[in-house]
Amino acid sequence: MRSMSTENTPPEEPNVPEQPLKEGAAQVAGPEETGRQRLAAGLWPPRVSRAQLIVALLLFVLGLGLAIQVRSNSDSGAPLRGARQEDLVRILDELDGRTKRLEDEKQRLEDQRKELENSSDQAEEARKQTVEKERQLGILAGTVAAQGPGITLRITDPTGQVQSDQLLDTLQELRAAGAEAIQINGVRVVAGSFFSDEGGGVGIDGKKITQPYEFKVIGKPQDLEPALNIPGGVVQTLEKEQATVAVTRSAKIIVDALRAAKQPDYARSSSP
Repeated sequence: MRSMSTENTPPEEPNVPEQPLKEGAAQVAGPEETGRQRLAAGLWPPRVSRAQLIVALLLFVLGLGLAIQVRSNSDSGAPLRGARQEDLVRILDELDGRTKRLEDEKQRLEDQRKELENSSDQAEEARKQTVEKERQLGILAGTVAAQGPGITLRITDPTGQVQSDQLLDTLQELRAAGAEAIQINGVRVVAGSFFSDEGGGVGIDGKKITQPYEFKVIGKPQDLEPALNIPGGVVQTLEKEQATVAVTRSAKIIVDALRAAKQPDYARSSSP
């Protein structure tokens, strides 16, 4: 009986330790992932590069700035949209008044500019007149040369009978006829000139000159020559002294003898 039961019992398997499953084997053995799961796994968590992050930040800042600008513009126009008609009229009146004040200020500045321009023109004209007046006074004072139409008077005195008083009379006659500048033998004659008799000649302002005496006179020839030739005048008086007188008209007489300008010792200008 015991032997029969031994034959019917199955033989025991050898005791072999269990081996752990490999990771790849476990994945194969697990359930397969769906397409949606794979898509979600690819999108999250997001993989963002540094350049993409900077671009996103710039776009955010730009959008925020635009939003603030739109909001500011909307807020600035809100008070006027909600203002009453009386307030709008008052605002328009204030704007009109401000515009009028600005126009008045503009006109005032324009007037000042024109006044300054006119003042500049007047100053320039005054300067020109001053220069011209100085030139005229210089001619009369003998400090500048002069030229213009006139006559040349030549007195030849072979006998030496012509005296200083006769030359002075000739000078006075020429001045009375409108002579503006006179030169005698290289000596400029002015209002303060004086004549004196010198041995063998005549002295003008202390400078001795001898005959022939030549007058260069600037003035109107049509007035100067007749004044010398009037009956009993200069020419006839000199001819009585055996002198020869010749008068020649000229379209251009040059008086270039100069006198040194004198500075006054005591007189000063009273102008400020």
